[in-house]
Amino acid sequence: EVQLQASGGGTVQAGGSLRLSCAPSGVKIVDYAIGWFREAPGKEREGVSLISVVDDTVFTADSVEGRFTISGDIAKNTVYLQMDDLKPEDTAVYYCAAQEILSDGSWFKTAPYFDSWGRGTLVTVSS
Repeated sequence: EVQLQASGGGTVQAGGSLRLSCAPSGVKIVDYAIGWFREAPGKEREGVSLISVVDDTVFTADSVEGRFTISGDIAKNTVYLQMDDLKPEDTAVYYCAAQEILSDGSWFKTAPYFDSWGRGTLVTVSS
């Protein structure tokens, strides 16, 4: 069973930075695609950034492109989301999720294909 622990949320002023961490237990991140998703009050869940560390494939939402950077540390078995130039509209609960990579190396970018989810971490950006 994949267990995910997201951490690093908090409250910052607009323009500030935070780094979220996601450390799966029981599995290695080289075998999984890891995604960061967020849910803001009254809004649908949004995919923020996804990574497959085995081939450095990265997908990032247009809304955070140029401000958020996803990365993975294989030795620490941890995926990070560096969030810079935060805006009030980035306020949300952020979740990390995992999807096992298929034998042909493929995986899918949308939330329903991520079948393991961790507890969220709240990010609040004040104006």
